[in-house]
Amino acid sequence: MKQLSLIRFTSLFVLLGLLAIACQDDNEEGTDITDPSNCSSLSDIVYNPSPYTIIKPEHYQPIPIPEDNPMTEEGVFLGRKLFYDPILSADSTQACASCHLAQLAFTDGNAFSTGIDGIEGKRSSMSLVDVAYVRSGLFWDGRVATLEDQALVPIEDPVELHHEWPKVVEDFQEHSEYPELFRKAFGIECKEDITKELAAKAMAQFERTIISSGNSKFDRFLKREVLLTADELNGFNMFFNHEGPSAGSLPDAECSHCHASPLFMSQDFINNALQIADVNLDYPDQGHYLVTGIPADRGKFRVPTLRNIALTAPYMHNGSLATLEEVMDHYASGGHPTSITDPLLRDIDLTEEQKDQVIAFLHTLTDTTLINRPDLQPIE
Repeated sequence: MKQLSLIRFTSLFVLLGLLAIACQDDNEEGTDITDPSNCSSLSDIVYNPSPYTIIKPEHYQPIPIPEDNPMTEEGVFLGRKLFYDPILSADSTQACASCHLAQLAFTDGNAFSTGIDGIEGKRSSMSLVDVAYVRSGLFWDGRVATLEDQALVPIEDPVELHHEWPKVVEDFQEHSEYPELFRKAFGIECKEDITKELAAKAMAQFERTIISSGNSKFDRFLKREVLLTADELNGFNMFFNHEGPSAGSLPDAECSHCHASPLFMSQDFINNALQIADVNLDYPDQGHYLVTGIPADRGKFRVPTLRNIALTAPYMHNGSLATLEEVMDHYASGGHPTSITDPLLRDIDLTEEQKDQVIAFLHTLTDTTLINRPDLQPIE
């Protein structure tokens, strides 16, 4: 019996030793976040968020806001700081704003954006103007559903910011300002409560504030504050045709089917006959098909806004058209049609003067108030 008791005691001693070693290993590999002593408390910082009201033009519809990410002054401020902070890139050289410059209507003026490793992407940087209204899928191909989802992607994209979210979050936690800003925006209790999801929520809040001012010449014309020139008015009539005042003998430029006022975009993905397909109707960039797998979606891309279009050259998903003149030539010619291009694409009989008049109208969509808004610039 004594021998059996000794064996049991020895076994228990060994088991306790193994548990101690295991706990030691766990502590070496990472902190046990369930231990209250590991909380770097932020409770001394007041959490009292103020609601943020997005100012939009009167003729715009209400802006959809997710229930789990209400707009607050503190959340927008944090998102703005993150948007311009190169801390999101692996070598701290680029930020979201590197490819979305306010003065270019939040594009970058390049056919393809270049990431931190000098690698060009495959598509042009899209404008963020009025992006809060996009509900059919973001990016050119519509591969993510929300701004919160979209904000997560570029950080770990090897062609873009080429970082790792765990390291980014660690940098936030050790930062001199971010723990306080996350506390004020989301009420976290500890530095360790900072997550990539909260960062994405803040950036999404900021991006929802990038809304047209309603002060473009077109908007002021609608409010009867200014008159359009003869060329601008002819361009207006050809752009809208049946939607605008009587166009008389002017042709339909077939623009407003996809770019209806007031947003001048749609929730659709279309094949606009820009690319040349092979014999199997495959395209160099398959676009929306890469998301849906539906053959009819090959070569389709999201219809972007035309607001501030004069500031966002080059044009199209691949930046292949350098000027608005080239854009007009493409659509007037009907492009490279196939059986799966949009049925509205056709040859349009426009004179060179009429093309110029449509372009003159497009320039009335430039919104200098928006791109110069102080609260959309970097935080000094």
